[in-house]
Amino acid sequence: MRITNKIMQRNNLSNINTNKVYQDKLSTQMSTQKKVNRPSDDPVVSIRALRLRSNVTEVTQYYSKNIPDAESWLNVTEDALKNLTEIITSMIKQSTKGSNGDLKAEDRQIILEQLKALGDEVYSTGDADYAGRYVFTGYRTDTSLSFDKEYNTEYNITEQLGNSSITKLTKVNTGKLLDITAANYKDAGFDKISEQDVKAKEVYRIQLSYNDCKKNGTLSISFQKKQADGSYQEVTWPDQNTHQPAIEEISSTADPYSKVAGNPDAIVYVPETGELLLGENRYKTLMDCKDDPATSGKNEGEIQVTYQKNHWVKGDLRPEHYFKCDATVDGKTIKYNEKYTQDDEDRQVIEYDVGFNQTIRVNSTADECFQHGIGRTVDDLVQAMQDVLDLEAVKTKIEGLQENAAGGDADILKKQMEAVEKALTLSKDKCQKLFESSITTFQGYLDDANLCITNCGTRSSKLELIENRMKSQKTTFETLKSENEDIDVTETAINLKSAEMTYEAALMATGKVMQTTLLNFI
Repeated sequence: MRITNKIMQRNNLSNINTNKVYQDKLSTQMSTQKKVNRPSDDPVVSIRALRLRSNVTEVTQYYSKNIPDAESWLNVTEDALKNLTEIITSMIKQSTKGSNGDLKAEDRQIILEQLKALGDEVYSTGDADYAGRYVFTGYRTDTSLSFDKEYNTEYNITEQLGNSSITKLTKVNTGKLLDITAANYKDAGFDKISEQDVKAKEVYRIQLSYNDCKKNGTLSISFQKKQADGSYQEVTWPDQNTHQPAIEEISSTADPYSKVAGNPDAIVYVPETGELLLGENRYKTLMDCKDDPATSGKNEGEIQVTYQKNHWVKGDLRPEHYFKCDATVDGKTIKYNEKYTQDDEDRQVIEYDVGFNQTIRVNSTADECFQHGIGRTVDDLVQAMQDVLDLEAVKTKIEGLQENAAGGDADILKKQMEAVEKALTLSKDKCQKLFESSITTFQGYLDDANLCITNCGTRSSKLELIENRMKSQKTTFETLKSENEDIDVTETAINLKSAEMTYEAALMATGKVMQTTLLNFI
């Protein structure tokens, strides 16, 4: 084959261009620090790079964002729960003091004020938030746990209770004793007061989660009654067709407790106090409601009470965080938690993605720790203590009147004093027993709060282990990504220098060839 100068020139130019392309590639790698700049440079490296970059991005999201967010949420939750335990512990201490039967009026007043302050504080702790999101309100992170001001919104509430919610209540009927003054103690209606007018009645009651409920509203009680064949039938009081048994609404000022105590079939609703009073027969019927262990996923012992409340004050817990309910706002009905009454319905759990196919729960719901019973128990204690203080004030008033009384006035005051002393004895006994039982009640709420703290701590420990693993995985994926994509700077620099020398040598050789022609030999 004949090789001409033209062929040699073209071959040299082609080789020079190849060297220049290689030099450009190495130069680009040095400037970008990457092995490939487009998929066509190396398809295998490019495909692996896409996968590793995706892994690094995902792990970085978990490690740098999701896990710190979850940690912060858990820390805020734990701090609020610790405050709750401190408040309940203080309530237990006050209950222990109040269970002492030999307290002075000043001591009772101090305990009363302490309990009121603790009762006001307990639910405000539940309004803790993280980055503007309330941590105890489930999915409704934009809604506070309690009302921030007075509202007149009507809610139709369905509470889910058990027969353990039915308790025995002692009510001391003091008649007109608390209305006695220096000006009226001799008036008709007061001059005949005697210790026979003071009586203590025991009734069964269901204490609803709210007081100051809607008057003249509708109230119903539903439960499962076991039939002779072993099946269960839902029973509703009052029946929608027969309207029996009737649920009578009576004001707290009209002595509803005497009404129930004298009628075993009575059901009395007291909206001001949020109490549902039961006669002996009604109590026994509801106490027969028990969960059947033979059936899983169902609670045959559940008692559902539906009622209305249309006035809310600052500090009242929002029912949408606890119950199936609906609210009427501007003529429109908003339904909340419609599935809560269904068996095995899960509460509103918030989970964070913190790893590959791994989530962790970060929230504790209000019904697990900030329960209505805490405030309602405080209300009972405050009322019982206030009754004693009021009677002690009346006693002091009568003692002052007795100092200057004579004849018939002295006889009237003596009978009134006997009545007051009897009422005081009964009220102190009731107060002491109530404070004693509240120690156990508050201890139960404290146990619930401690359980929430334990769960929160367990999640934090689990999250810490996940964080360590994500940190290790992040380092591993970043190393693999770097090994796959990044150049060896030293090696590339040597190759670039070698390419430059080769390019310069090729230029010199080509220059020699292109200068030599046939004319040089003529």
